[in-house]
Amino acid sequence: MKKFYSCLLFVFIGFSAQSQTIINRNADIDRMVKSVNQDSLKSYITKMVAFGTRNTLSDIKSKSKGIGAARNWVVAKFNQFAKQSEGRLTAFLDTTTFKPDGKRVDQPTLLGNAVAILKGTDATDKRVYIVSGHLDSRVTDVMNRTSDAPGANDDGSGVAGVIEAARIMSKYKFPATVIFVAVSGEEQSLLGSGFMAAKAKKEGWNIDAMLNNDMIGSNNSSETQIIDNTRLRVFSEGLPSYELDKNAKSIRQFGLENDGKSRQLARYVKEIGERYVDQLEIKLIYRNDRFLRGGDHTPFVENGFPAVRITEMNENFEHQHQDLRTENGIRYGDLQEFMDFEYLRKNTAVNIAVLANLAKAPSTPVDVKIDVKNLSNSSYLYWKAPANGTVKGYYVLMRETSSSVWEKKFFTTATELKIPYSKDNYLFAVQSVSKEENESLPVVPGIGR
Repeated sequence: MKKFYSCLLFVFIGFSAQSQTIINRNADIDRMVKSVNQDSLKSYITKMVAFGTRNTLSDIKSKSKGIGAARNWVVAKFNQFAKQSEGRLTAFLDTTTFKPDGKRVDQPTLLGNAVAILKGTDATDKRVYIVSGHLDSRVTDVMNRTSDAPGANDDGSGVAGVIEAARIMSKYKFPATVIFVAVSGEEQSLLGSGFMAAKAKKEGWNIDAMLNNDMIGSNNSSETQIIDNTRLRVFSEGLPSYELDKNAKSIRQFGLENDGKSRQLARYVKEIGERYVDQLEIKLIYRNDRFLRGGDHTPFVENGFPAVRITEMNENFEHQHQDLRTENGIRYGDLQEFMDFEYLRKNTAVNIAVLANLAKAPSTPVDVKIDVKNLSNSSYLYWKAPANGTVKGYYVLMRETSSSVWEKKFFTTATELKIPYSKDNYLFAVQSVSKEENESLPVVPGIGR
């Protein structure tokens, strides 16, 4: 009997070992993720709530109340972290004046985005990665600039995540540049992000990815009463809003309606986020944003940059855009007491993992093509080495046309690969891979002959 049990145990262990999925985590990124601190996040939220209101139209002269004091405090936090960066992190308030527009700006308004730039160590690498949250808050009336608008979750949570990312990542070196920004004017129709995106377009920034965090700290929903801190949504556009007419023919012809740059970024967020953050499933939402709402990633996608919105799985509308009050036993208002700081910790860690993996990776492979000159049941892809970074090799990614995520990876050290899968039945992409296993964003092949 003992012998029988021993054999059975051996078979079970052998089967378990064969069925294991091995997750390889980069040691530096793993340390960054584990450094995200609930107490730090909570302290940032507490400070932001203490400004009373952060409405974009509120006081900019007070040192303790209003949007002016809030944005100066964020810049001060960034400058505090700059001391540990060996000169790589610099912070400033990027300002512009908006005139009354007859809509959500009724007076000349000096708008300021709190910005910190973590300069890349490779002077030839011009890639830029942006992570944002919006600093401004509101109550029921978006023009009310005096009533208390704590904005703990909307969007103190996103800004807290940005600040924590700057605190942790400023201690490390990356070849590419990372920008941390707390924008203003989101509730006044995306003014701060619109200003930044237009500036980036005009000045020719090479933005490889933009992560917009808006409400990432509440685990529950109104009406449906769902409580869940194990899922996170990533919204991404399908068809590109930028130069769609120019690209529509090839998108239709080759079935690439689900493979725009922002959609590829969303898949990347899911893969890398789930690799480094335990007990979290990242859900891909196939639309640019929610109904009747807008987010700070939108001006970036409208200017041709890959950008996504990261947001909590379930929204509680009793705690969004609400005057502080109690009615029928329900307490309304965006208060800190309604937040889940473990959930915020995990969602902040997702941002750090994605940003770090991108900024450590080589740039994307160049001139990626798939050969279509012959009828065949195999697929031949070829490309050129990336402009920046040292590569260990490349991943050729593959999925069925009906699949939302990449299903197979083929590694090669060459700049070409022929695989026994029909190009008619599958979609492909190619990633550069560093010696430390950091992957670039995937590039969908063009047509080659």
